[in-house]
Amino acid sequence: MADGYDLNGKVALVTGAARGIGFETARQMQVRGASVVLVDLDAAATEDAARRIGQRTLGVGADVTDRAQIEAAVARAVEEFGGLDVAVANAGIAPAPGTTRGIEIDEWEQVIEVNLLGVWRTARAALPQIVERRGHLVLVASVYAFVNGVMLSSYATAKAGVESLGRSLRIELAPYGAGASVAYFGFIDTKMVQEGFADPLAERLGESLLPAIGRRRLQPSAAGAAIVAGVEERKPRIIAPSWWGVISTLRGVLNPLLDRQVSGNKEIAAIIREADSISASVAAEPGAAPATGAQPEEASPAAEPSEAAASEPASSPAGEASAREIGPPDGFGWLAASAIVWRSGPGQVLQEEDQRLIGPARGALEPDLAGAVAA
Repeated sequence: MADGYDLNGKVALVTGAARGIGFETARQMQVRGASVVLVDLDAAATEDAARRIGQRTLGVGADVTDRAQIEAAVARAVEEFGGLDVAVANAGIAPAPGTTRGIEIDEWEQVIEVNLLGVWRTARAALPQIVERRGHLVLVASVYAFVNGVMLSSYATAKAGVESLGRSLRIELAPYGAGASVAYFGFIDTKMVQEGFADPLAERLGESLLPAIGRRRLQPSAAGAAIVAGVEERKPRIIAPSWWGVISTLRGVLNPLLDRQVSGNKEIAAIIREADSISASVAAEPGAAPATGAQPEEASPAAEPSEAAASEPASSPAGEASAREIGPPDGFGWLAASAIVWRSGPGQVLQEEDQRLIGPARGALEPDLAGAVAA
């Protein structure tokens, strides 16, 4: 397979393209010389988006939860432009934040239908053309493919599934000279994200889980540019902001530590109880207590030490910080800490501010970082 992939003269199909990341991806591919088929649920809005981009575009209304509709969209692309070289499975939705216990069953399953099975249907419909024309697939996942999906379990489950599907496709397409990328984005300033953070619980959860750098939003144009560059370079992974790549690389080291810290975070425990207290699903459970808001923090099992933790010494010998003691008090402060360690590189001198932030975390991570760099 060639290292570069020229979009000029190619035909691309992008789902979820009426706005946001999908629109910007389609627009920037058209600027590169590709003919682009925009696909979205609202036919009128999609056709309007195609007109705004200009020539060599086609807007098609289709529902990615309907296999026949997405297959028809691919057929339209082939009929209109003579084939299909690139497919970007971007369509997705986000639920309101809530626990797996509290979310409505139909709402949880609908996220899987759109965000995972919709991606699968798009990829499957495009595959014959992608193989024949040695083309490229992009499956849009999220950093939620590898960070804890507390209060967004349906979204995180779907995105982890997309990642796994993309990895499988990458290997299966290689013998035919075709390729596949998985795109992982942090928070992009789309309408979906804006509406999600309008929920007070979502805002509190984000502040408790993520440092400011993790909540910073990129513009859809930046995400679109990342996808276009990823296709042109046949990248296996497209990650934006790029520092999330550090977390992905170190997920096997960081995730057990993060999960342990988050499970003991009293503010997150309070948010979970508050979400359940206002959930219609929980209220409908037999014998459920009336909703009275968040319970006292002391009542949370998540805030209590585990049996293993209770059996460990209260303190570690000097210079031997335990995993529990490393890092700032907020659970996902580890994200910022690991990014700083990676940025500085093993053996380099950290700035005073960085030293204050991560403390002993650098020493704990350096062996794993050295191994990751060597790999």
